[in-house]
Amino acid sequence: MSDPVAMHMSDGLLDAPTSLLFVAVAVVGVGVALAKARGDLDDRTAPLAGLVAAFVFATQMLNFPVLPGVSGHLLGGALAAILVGPWVGALCVTIVLVVQSLFFADGGVTALGANITNMALIGTAVGYLTAVALRKLATRNKGGLAAVAFVSALVNTVLASFGFVLEYAIGGQGGVAFGTVAAAVLGVHVLIGIGEGVITAVTVTAVASARPDLVYLLRGVPQKLELKA
Repeated sequence: MSDPVAMHMSDGLLDAPTSLLFVAVAVVGVGVALAKARGDLDDRTAPLAGLVAAFVFATQMLNFPVLPGVSGHLLGGALAAILVGPWVGALCVTIVLVVQSLFFADGGVTALGANITNMALIGTAVGYLTAVALRKLATRNKGGLAAVAFVSALVNTVLASFGFVLEYAIGGQGGVAFGTVAAAVLGVHVLIGIGEGVITAVTVTAVASARPDLVYLLRGVPQKLELKA
């Protein structure tokens, strides 16, 4: 196994049955997201979804240092879910992962199902559910929204990495002991999640300061938020 802490799994890290299993999981999950997203795509969400996908793609290409020899980058699940909703957000991250895998060799083609399951499905769902659970805090003011975005992104990153650990436990063939992989992946992604949280908080509050009506999480907020800088 060349890089035991990378979220984008490479070819050969999982055996064939496990790879096929998570291809099936990804197909079903993306299919459900595609069907549900039709109700969320409107004149506000559709253009923003394109911008979110482009932003996630660009920021995933930029790595920030975590530990010596270890770097992290934005996963984007919580960010996308907070801005455009969980269904459209899952599709945005899926598109990014497919393009990265097919055209930039970032994540193996045979591991694409597992990567989509972890980052586009688990990450987006967990990030959104965390944000919804903390929504009252997010609607108070700019600081509350930033805190909710930070926590959602942190949880999204750690739980997405747990998906990686689970898949390795089922069919990993990297030649590294499961306990070693679990400790390395989960431990490092707690630190990566802090970086993801900062990027997500800054991005979400910047959008909310200019156009709070574009933030999916804030839809239906009865009172006027004090989000202007």
